[in-house]
Amino acid sequence: MNTHTPNMRPVIRQLDDAAINRIAAGEVVERPASAVKELVENAVDAGATRVTVEIADGGKTLIRVTDDGCGMGADELPLALSRHATSKIDGSDLLNIHSFGFRGEALPSLGAVGRLTIQSRIPGEEGAEISVSGGQMGAVKPAALNRGTVVTLRDLFFATPARLKFLRTDRAEMMGISDVMKRIAMAEPSVAFTLRDVSQGKDRVTFRADSVSGDLFDALRGRLSQVLGAEFTENALAIDAEREGFRLTGYAALPTYSRGSSVAQHLFVNGRPVQDKLLHGALRGAYADYLSRERHPAVALFVDCDPHKVDVNVHPAKSEVRFREPGIVRGLIVSALRHALAEAGHRASSTVASETLAALRPEMRAPLPDGQQMPLHQQPSQTDSFGAYGGGAPLGAPQQAISSPRVYQMDRPSAGARSAAYAAQAPDPNFVPAPPRVPQPQGFAEMQGSWSGRVVEDAPAEPEAAHLPLGAARGQVHENYIIAQTESGIVIVDQHAAHERLVYEKLKRQMAERGVAAQALLIPEIVELSQDDLSRILDIAEDLGRMGLSVEPFGGSALAVRETPAILGEVNAEALIKDILDELSDYGSSQLVQEKLEAILSRVACHGSIRSGRRMRAEEMNALLREMEATPHSGQCNHGRPTYVELRLSDIERLFGRT
Repeated sequence: MNTHTPNMRPVIRQLDDAAINRIAAGEVVERPASAVKELVENAVDAGATRVTVEIADGGKTLIRVTDDGCGMGADELPLALSRHATSKIDGSDLLNIHSFGFRGEALPSLGAVGRLTIQSRIPGEEGAEISVSGGQMGAVKPAALNRGTVVTLRDLFFATPARLKFLRTDRAEMMGISDVMKRIAMAEPSVAFTLRDVSQGKDRVTFRADSVSGDLFDALRGRLSQVLGAEFTENALAIDAEREGFRLTGYAALPTYSRGSSVAQHLFVNGRPVQDKLLHGALRGAYADYLSRERHPAVALFVDCDPHKVDVNVHPAKSEVRFREPGIVRGLIVSALRHALAEAGHRASSTVASETLAALRPEMRAPLPDGQQMPLHQQPSQTDSFGAYGGGAPLGAPQQAISSPRVYQMDRPSAGARSAAYAAQAPDPNFVPAPPRVPQPQGFAEMQGSWSGRVVEDAPAEPEAAHLPLGAARGQVHENYIIAQTESGIVIVDQHAAHERLVYEKLKRQMAERGVAAQALLIPEIVELSQDDLSRILDIAEDLGRMGLSVEPFGGSALAVRETPAILGEVNAEALIKDILDELSDYGSSQLVQEKLEAILSRVACHGSIRSGRRMRAEEMNALLREMEATPHSGQCNHGRPTYVELRLSDIERLFGRT
């Protein structure tokens, strides 16, 4: 992009303040959500206990932020609109930062690209108002205001119309604003936040979080319930750990409460929402053994430390930070999360049961083709109640009201399965009753010889098993699912997935005790790298050595791979090293070798576990349940899927309309 004209020397010139502010606005204010972030953070820094944000047209035509903070005096308003004027630091120590903002760029930048009005009042003085439009500042005027500050921004980017073309739809911009509000709300439980959409003369509250009192964890749990929902806090583990001046607090969800993207990962450093690859890499490492690569954990974690140990002034939007000792922070996150997950034992997410029940909820069946009759067991009863569980209509209702009965989503067998099921349930014309003195088998035991459902007798050695968390085995269906009875309901266990996890945990313990066996290469493989890549690999050479991958410099920028983990078999060392470098670039750390080793153990565990289709005796099923209760992480398989589903008796009764 060389724009220099030959024979003409470019001349250095000083830009005017309006141009400087518009350039600064390009870094600070990317979209309406950026403007809301800056103004709400200013309100929190001013000590506000209640912040209200009003938005019109996705923030393009109106952003108004009202707070009850300390306010500003009439003589401070012109200064607030000057670049690098702030009350939050004195400039002597740029690392000793205890507030959201500190640069003094937000207000003048917003005034340079929009129409900005500030009304403010401090206790004991009259209110004042100042306006700036496209960088042109007006005079200070009196204003009627009770307390605090009201900042109104209209016609964002009117002074730079080219920026308007890059904005998204009103709906998308509103979602971005809502996300910003939620992140700040999570960091400040004691402050009440309200977001209103006042587009087209309407007034609709799109987000509200009332202030929450209590100790650290009670207040945080209450605020996270407001922002992320009660499901998150019900399925999250409290985290509280400290190491060498760094403290980690917050909540981390169970592996079975995972998401398809990292959208539910909320990270904060000294109360500031951040998107930092070091922290995301540590999260990935902590959950690597419980989730597949396409699943992501849900967390709300807060790292607190001395401000001198972290630099927050490394990104224009202050969304990234740089730690002085990143290794300590990463180790703290990984160890704290793994310890909490281990203590959770066999616990699985409660949403698993909710999803199971949701799959059983009734839905409308499409009308049957002419001439076809609905099976008798699916026809509506004329006495059924008309509601969530009733298939028919009230007596006297029009006929069309009962022509489309409600069915359950799980009631979708194939034609072949339906035929087999009807045949199995039909009376046998050749059936000869047994003599009365011979007891008749009951329930699933009738089909034990040729069908997959069967009941088992109580294991005599465990009369109190029903009082245990996973209960006592009562039956096995399809030679793959164990049905157990607990005090408050039933548990359905996937025997193959559960035993696979148990074997996998046992193999991991053995590898940790004995170490990773390495195989020496007859001829070391030489990998050519850049100097930077070579330095990054050598920095973690000791960690790689513990995983059985031995590397050393081979002159220049070459790397010699002398040993590889024996369990991996034949390895393409060059491809492995480059994959490790890619992870170091993306996350700041690499778990690739560890993941490959654990993937091998996972495959070994899969082949060495109880297979689907195997009939188990009562004592075997109960032994599996007891081992699951004693083994950490047994609530999910090696891929993060649940190994069991627990259904409460109250849920089952509601499913059948008994409550």
